[in-house]
Amino acid sequence: MWARDAASRGLGMELLSSGDGSARVRMKITGAMVNGHGVAHGGFLFTLADTAFAVACNSRGPVTVGAGADIDFVAPAFEGDVLVAEARERTRFGRSGLYDVRIEREDPQHTVVVEFRGRSRVIRGVEERA
Repeated sequence: MWARDAASRGLGMELLSSGDGSARVRMKITGAMVNGHGVAHGGFLFTLADTAFAVACNSRGPVTVGAGADIDFVAPAFEGDVLVAEARERTRFGRSGLYDVRIEREDPQHTVVVEFRGRSRVIRGVEERA
């Protein structure tokens, strides 16, 4: 899935690790990602969290999509900040799952920037495209 994710790679995201319902993805905030207040636009932060969520919920094999998500913006991120999103599976039940994603700034304090909760759904009868 990651190899075909042109959107995430186009934003400079780097997959650090994935497997067993988890994933870590890194992204540097560029000038093009900053809004009129001088902070990272929430849409880019959501995209980073959503990417880590997608990789984590697809790490077990069946084609899985997002069914919904909630996000809390905890602290601002700024141009030049390097952020790491870590997704972890909380539970799976039937074809559904819950995942938590935390985005932290790569700084000495590991400042939390975002908390995200994603809900996934396995799609029946769909094979991953080669």
